[in-house]
Amino acid sequence: MAGYVSNIVKVYLLDDHDLVRRGLRDLLAAARDIQVVGDSSSARGAARAILELGTNVMVLDLQLQDGTGIEVCREVRAVDPSVSGLLLTSFDEDEALAAAILAGAGGYIVKASRSADLIGAVRRLSGGRSMIDPALAEPVIGRLRSQIPIPPLDDHEQLVLGHVLDGLTDSEVADRMGMEVGPTGAEVAALIGRITSPAPEQGHLTSRSSPGKHRRG
Repeated sequence: MAGYVSNIVKVYLLDDHDLVRRGLRDLLAAARDIQVVGDSSSARGAARAILELGTNVMVLDLQLQDGTGIEVCREVRAVDPSVSGLLLTSFDEDEALAAAILAGAGGYIVKASRSADLIGAVRRLSGGRSMIDPALAEPVIGRLRSQIPIPPLDDHEQLVLGHVLDGLTDSEVADRMGMEVGPTGAEVAALIGRITSPAPEQGHLTSRSSPGKHRRG
């Protein structure tokens, strides 16, 4: 059949700016092999919708009014790790990479990117490929491990964070730690919140960030 596309990539959009969501939907609609199956402005209920709609790639704004893209990404992937996450952010490269690592996302894209870059990223992630370069990720992971939140992490929390930085989903962390998934997810979210809000002299997310770059994600 002419014009038939056999492998449709199902995408879910999460961004609390209506104009941004509409723009993303229109942009992705131009690609014959991509279907936007749903969208939302709120983190609340987003994970359930993403899972129920059979999403392949979730495009998540990093900072939302009622949560973060990191939390939603981890919640979804704890249930179905085959769903790929793409963080949408205006942070600088180091901060965006750190957020993607903590989220267990396959990559990130800055809001100023070209439309072709977004479509290419969605296609890449739908094929199970990561956009994160291990060589670039290694020093960022090292900085995240060395962050000293207030209060400092205890031995148990250090172990949980280590599993997160190793790329484990919340369900995998729970298995390793002999815990239930629900409490583990809550603990991981709390730890990420502390790690991404360290002492003022350490900066935000990564210690190499510069003043003036901390825009809303």
